[in-house]
Amino acid sequence: MNLVINRNIQPDIKPIKAIDLMASENLRLDNGLQVYLLNLGTQDLVKIELVCEAGLAYQSKTLISSFTNKMLAEGTKSFSAYEIAETFDRFGAYYSTNIDKDFASVALYCLTKYLDQVLPVFAEIICEPIFPENELQILANKTKQEFIINLKKVKSLAQLHFPPLIFGNKHPYGQMAEIDDFNKVTQEDIRFFYQNSYLNADSKLFISGKFDQEILKKLNHTFSQFNIKLNSDAIMPDFSFVTNTEKYKQIKVKDALQSAIWVGKKLFNKFHPDFIGMQVLNTALGGYFGSRLMTNIREDKGYTYGIGSSMVSHKQDGYLAIQTEVGSKHTDATLTEIYHEIDKLQNELIGVEELELIQNFTTGQLIRSMDGPFAVHEKLKAVVLYNFDMQYYQRYVDEVSAISPETLKRLANEHLQKNSLSELIVGK
Repeated sequence: MNLVINRNIQPDIKPIKAIDLMASENLRLDNGLQVYLLNLGTQDLVKIELVCEAGLAYQSKTLISSFTNKMLAEGTKSFSAYEIAETFDRFGAYYSTNIDKDFASVALYCLTKYLDQVLPVFAEIICEPIFPENELQILANKTKQEFIINLKKVKSLAQLHFPPLIFGNKHPYGQMAEIDDFNKVTQEDIRFFYQNSYLNADSKLFISGKFDQEILKKLNHTFSQFNIKLNSDAIMPDFSFVTNTEKYKQIKVKDALQSAIWVGKKLFNKFHPDFIGMQVLNTALGGYFGSRLMTNIREDKGYTYGIGSSMVSHKQDGYLAIQTEVGSKHTDATLTEIYHEIDKLQNELIGVEELELIQNFTTGQLIRSMDGPFAVHEKLKAVVLYNFDMQYYQRYVDEVSAISPETLKRLANEHLQKNSLSELIVGK
């Protein structure tokens, strides 16, 4: 019997009520390294990721954190960079690095059946990198040239200058690289940063995918070959914030056809009781394709191809940013419309239909971001690194589903006052 679907009938909308995030198995290796095991999935794949508090905010000199992260696989005591790459290629494994303001990570993806062959190499990348001088110079020259090219782009310049405008250039989250910095990072700088930040008591190993119960034995056997002493005296940066009085900055770019516009403020992170409500409000303002900013400034006015707003949460703080690129002649008009949309959120209640759409979109995005073992891996990582419990995502859904138009109006008035917002214009 063939089932015929009548595509003229819209499917029923079923609100998301419950989130069931699979709990991980949490333990420690014999050397004290924390491990989180998430055994799920149908394909014989495994992801192993080391995450350390070694992000950009933790460096004492600009670029050290990112250079250290990129150079881990450029040579170890037993393997050259070529041998590392060749081994991963031979067994179909994929190695990647990532860094943000708070955390640095290195990850390995491989077929479960080849874990025995690639795990020792990955472990040595983590435990015994040598940071060759010649590879450091190649990296410095390459990234410097990329940096110089990006200095000609209004979007890249805005991304570079916005954090210092919000936090101040003395704050760990407000650091900004300059051209001369690329020639100042030394091999000794990187070795010191690695010893202080990568092998410490807060380092965590996340493992997800399909694997057997022997994996713990394999991990202990592999990592026991290295003399790891987890450093418990890691140097912490000073995250105290001094109010930045500068609220407006303009950077002229000769011959620029567009202006990059960034508007925002230092706000708060996921620990704040208003964070989830502000996520919903931000979605209405500019957090999805049907948002008010997109409807007004793209669809109605035609000033831009895209405009959005985002809530950025770091471990110690957070901020709100509205960003777009428009034709230079539309800069002032775009700013006027941004504040017009904020003003409407402060003075008018969001309608029931719009709010339901935003609630469904927000919870739907959360569910979609949990599709597959490696996606769940990311959600597990987020709650562990922020020291939340496994019920965080259920509370998120509950709060989004229950939020009222009155609450959103209150949040707009408390957190989006015009005199609290900073403006960055890059272009003509």
